[in-house]
Amino acid sequence: MAAPMKRFLTRVVPQTGERALGSVIFLHGSGDTGIGVQEWVNMVLGMKQLTFPHLRILYPTAPPRPYTPMMGNLSTVWYDRSQISPNSPDNDTVGAMATQLAELVQCEVDLGIPLNRIIIGGFSMGGGMALHLGYKHLRGIAGVFAMSSFLSEQSTVYEALEKDNSGIPPLFMSHGEIDTLVDYSWGEATFRRLKELGVQGQFHRVPGLLHEMDNDTLTKLCAWITSLVPQSSAL
Repeated sequence: MAAPMKRFLTRVVPQTGERALGSVIFLHGSGDTGIGVQEWVNMVLGMKQLTFPHLRILYPTAPPRPYTPMMGNLSTVWYDRSQISPNSPDNDTVGAMATQLAELVQCEVDLGIPLNRIIIGGFSMGGGMALHLGYKHLRGIAGVFAMSSFLSEQSTVYEALEKDNSGIPPLFMSHGEIDTLVDYSWGEATFRRLKELGVQGQFHRVPGLLHEMDNDTLTKLCAWITSLVPQSSAL
């Protein structure tokens, strides 16, 4: 049961109450780490920090791999791509990583957390990876969140939803209006296409925000997570 966890260096933040009734898996952006994104989230939230009385949070780190946009140098990225562009197609590394992350999710299930009480999301590339998991590979999860994130215009996620959009989880997306790395229009177009294919959710446009996280959006995300996996629902 514990073996798949060894694929990833994972920071686990336990629930503050007696028992975990669900899990949140938070995927970092390209070149970051699980520890790095956890520290960033907590810095943005300040005194509140990101904890739940009934949910444990997992911050896995992507294994280093050659990354084409960095001239093939090793980087902690969830998948490779030819360039950072809406025109860059999905490649085989996306599916391979989805399989590995599905094993991480199965570890949570083996610990007694039902699949429908597990939320997967992330920032930037991490959010994109979560979109692949929730709408192509692991449709039974409770929800997906993606901040400053994207899918390629010809993503296999869209193809999967065109064939079958049953049993898909709700979505929380946000994007900075002046994001200079992942253009706002790319994130908005991703959400619009997913919505057209049957995904229900909410999209938050954040004025004045670059490629980063902000307190207000993270506070909204916490409320959304709690609404999907409430403490009052016992296992």
